[in-house]
Amino acid sequence: MNVIINRWMLILLCVFVPYVQAEWLHRTEAIMGTEVVVDLWAESVSDGEQAIAAVMADMRRIESLMSPYIESSELFQVNKLAAENPVTVSQELFTLIEKSLWYSKISDGAFDITFASAGKLYDYRAGERPDDNTLEQAAALIDYKDLLLDKKSRTIAFKHKGMRIDLGGIAKGHAVDSSINVLRQRGIQAAAVSAGGDSRMLGSRGDRPWVIGIKHPRAEGKQAVKIPLADTALSTSGDYERFYIEDGVRYHHILDPRSGKSASSVQSVSILSPLSVDSDALSTTVFVMGIEKGLALVNRLPGIDAIIIDGDGKLHYSDDLLLSDKE
Repeated sequence: MNVIINRWMLILLCVFVPYVQAEWLHRTEAIMGTEVVVDLWAESVSDGEQAIAAVMADMRRIESLMSPYIESSELFQVNKLAAENPVTVSQELFTLIEKSLWYSKISDGAFDITFASAGKLYDYRAGERPDDNTLEQAAALIDYKDLLLDKKSRTIAFKHKGMRIDLGGIAKGHAVDSSINVLRQRGIQAAAVSAGGDSRMLGSRGDRPWVIGIKHPRAEGKQAVKIPLADTALSTSGDYERFYIEDGVRYHHILDPRSGKSASSVQSVSILSPLSVDSDALSTTVFVMGIEKGLALVNRLPGIDAIIIDGDGKLHYSDDLLLSDKE
């Protein structure tokens, strides 16, 4: 009798163990206007699926807080009301806007979330842009110094009517970092989370690093370079993400705050850093600044590296990457 029972137990174990054993899991969902991808290693399928669900829920939470299109979001309310009266916001949103202003200051305005004052006038899907007069009026409202923050009351105010802010150059990076924290709290030690062009790797992919490819700006389906990474964030900003071409001119979503027009000196910028919020903001910043000024900024920041693809498709590297390549 005991022999029969033991045989049945062995059969049941063989049937059910594959469904609970440790393995790699993958999921993709559309959130924050982009594709969110999670890959992770979990001790059980159930634990892994719950961890992925928690990441997606956190991504949606941040979207509901920081989307400029969702009417109930804090950011939407700021854009609607801050020109009339200071708007009280959550600590999370206030801190991210503070971070944005820090990048504005160190880049002399190359990174500026008030770019949305002009950015709202473009429709890249429809191939529409503002006329010169309308753009000039909107560009006059782009100035991070006219964004008024009161840390004590945690309020945001606009100095001028018509101003708008958009966190598209930093919010996804923040969301990726938040997702990594969610995974760590659940005991996950190996994962990769990406939201559009922003990715962060937690640990390694088993006994080897994650290998992340940087998209070739002008060759669909091809990669310009591949990088082995572990415990690192990587963000890429490119002129191929949202754009249209008219009379041979490429109009894309990365605007130069000084003019309200598309920055045009490079094709893409990739930034490596410990945190995704920094790589996200800096990839936009360096794209606007261009090769010389952009690399000079990156080389001053500890723990930050850059790969720039210029208008001719040539690759440029920050100093630390050049040194490591020689070694």
